[in-house]
Amino acid sequence: MTKFWRTFIGIVAVGASAGMSAAWADSAADSAASSIDGRWDATLTTNGAVIPFRLDISGSGANLKGTLYNGEEKEYTTKASYENGTVVLSLEHYLTKIIAKLHDGQLEGKIEMRGDKGPEGSPFHAQRYVAQPAASANAPSINGDWIVPFESVKGEKAWRFIVRQNGAEVSASILRVDGDTGALTGTYRDGKFVLSHFDGSRPYLLEVTPLKDGTLGLDQKGGGPRQGKLTAYREDVAVAKGLPQPADYTTHTTMRDPNEIFTYKFPDVNGKVLSNEDPKFKGKVVLAIVTGTWCPNCHDEAQYLVQLYKRYRDQGLEIVALDFEEPEQQDDLARVRAFTKQYGVEYTYLIAGAPAEMWEKVPQAVNLNTWPATLFVGRDGRVKHIHAGFAAPASGEFNEQLKQEFTSTIESLLKESSPALSAGVTAQPVP
Repeated sequence: MTKFWRTFIGIVAVGASAGMSAAWADSAADSAASSIDGRWDATLTTNGAVIPFRLDISGSGANLKGTLYNGEEKEYTTKASYENGTVVLSLEHYLTKIIAKLHDGQLEGKIEMRGDKGPEGSPFHAQRYVAQPAASANAPSINGDWIVPFESVKGEKAWRFIVRQNGAEVSASILRVDGDTGALTGTYRDGKFVLSHFDGSRPYLLEVTPLKDGTLGLDQKGGGPRQGKLTAYREDVAVAKGLPQPADYTTHTTMRDPNEIFTYKFPDVNGKVLSNEDPKFKGKVVLAIVTGTWCPNCHDEAQYLVQLYKRYRDQGLEIVALDFEEPEQQDDLARVRAFTKQYGVEYTYLIAGAPAEMWEKVPQAVNLNTWPATLFVGRDGRVKHIHAGFAAPASGEFNEQLKQEFTSTIESLLKESSPALSAGVTAQPVP
C-alpha cells in the first residue's frame, strides 16, 4: 500500500471516529434531556393558589417510582410509567394521578384528585430542582404552640397551630379534632412565612405573617380545613385572655351506655360477614376504627395501626376497621384494596357503608363526627376509651402523646382477664 493510501485511510478513520463520537455525544445529550429521573420543584394550582411541593422520580421501566413528602414522611406511587415523553404517576390509595409531558426539560400537565368536578383536574408544572439562596437569617421566631380560635360544625372552639422552626425554615401543622393538615413546610421571605403541603392529598398553602401585637395572621389558600384568614395566639397568651381551648380528643366522643356490648356486623372486602361475636374478636382487646380511605387522617392512622398490630397481636389485640366508602367506590373497592396493599394492612377491614350512614351503622356512640375515631374495646366487649381523630407525626409532641395514650391503654386492657376464661370456659381457637 502506497504512502498516499495509508494517509487517506487514516484521515477517513479519524473522521469516522470523530463522527461516531459526536453522534454518541448527541445521543447521550438527547437521553439526558429526556430523562425524568431526579428531584423536581413541582406546583399544582387549585382554587387560584399555586401550591409548591417536592417530587422525586427514580428508576425506569417497571421500577419507575414517584415520591411525595409529608414533612419527613414519604408517600410513594403505587404505579408509574414513562412512555413517549409522558409520565403517569398514580397514587391509587388516594385516587390521585399526575399526568405530564416532558417539554424543554420541564413537566407540564395535570393532577387528578378525588372530588374533581371535571376531567381537567388541577394544573401541574415541574422544573428541575435548583438549590435556592439561603433564606433571610433575620426571620422572627414563631416556634412553639399556638391557639387558633375557631368554631367548627363539630363543636370545636379552637385549633392548634404547631410550629417547629430552624432559622428561616419552618415545619408546621394545624391540628383539629379530626387530625392535622399534614406537614406545612416553607421559609420566611418578604415579611411572611409561606408554607405548603401536598402528599397526594390535602393540597394546602398557608401564609403566616407575624403581627406587631405578637399574634400571627394565618391566610389559608388552595385547600386545607377552610379558606380565609385566622389569628393565632401564643398558648400562654390565649390562656391569659380566657380564649377557648381546643377539643379534648379523649372526651369528644362518648358511648350512649358504657355498659352495652359494642356490636357490629359487616362484610369484609371479599364479602364474608364478620361480627363482634366472631371467634376472631371474642374475648380479645379490639380497636374498632371508624374510618374511610378517602380521609387523609385515616391514612396517617392506618400506618401507625399496622405497627401496633404487629407489636400486640400475639398478646391478644385485634384491630377492625369499620370502613365507610363513597357509594361509587363500593362496587370494586379499588381504593380500599390499594390502601391496604400500600400500607401492608393485615388487620380486618369491614365495609360498613357510605360516610352518610355512619351514625346509623354505629348508633352506640355519641357525638361521633370525626374521621377517624378509635374505640378501645375490652375483653368483655365494652368500650373503655375513645379517641377522636389522629394527630400524625406532623403534630410533633401531640403525636407522641397520642402514641403513649394508645400503647398504655392497650397494655392495660390486655392485662384484663377474658370473661370466658374467668368463668372457667375453654376459649375457642382462632381460625
